[in-house]
Amino acid sequence: MKFLIINGPNINLLGKREKDHYGSKTLDQIINDTNKQVAKSVTIDWFQSNSESEIIGKIQSCHNKSYNCLIINPAAFTHSSIAIYDALLTLNEVFITEVHLSNTNSREDFRKNKITTKAADSVIEGFKELSYIIAINSYLLTTKEN
Repeated sequence: MKFLIINGPNINLLGKREKDHYGSKTLDQIINDTNKQVAKSVTIDWFQSNSESEIIGKIQSCHNKSYNCLIINPAAFTHSSIAIYDALLTLNEVFITEVHLSNTNSREDFRKNKITTKAADSVIEGFKELSYIIAINSYLLTTKEN
């Protein structure tokens, strides 16, 4: 199994920002913990960018790679990026799970409008740093390729 995990804007500041919503771990700590938990059975490529165009380019690169699942945390772009939504729609052969570390439904009203979520096959949110492990394991549990 091969996973691509894309993280959007400000995820590089985890551990420094709104710990009650996002937890206290940095992105590097989350990557290390996730890799330790699940990397024995899967390959994970991680990517983070604050740039919408770089995220779109990375999504489009899935056409040239053999990823089984794309896990994406578009962060603030969830609520504004039709371009990321359109890029996700092109991935007919890749299962898409959208992840949010916080429970966006219990936050500000503008966070309830989720454009990119409509292109996802599943959504995991509100589990802070465990969200990626849950997303990977939920895919592994529901796929017949397991």
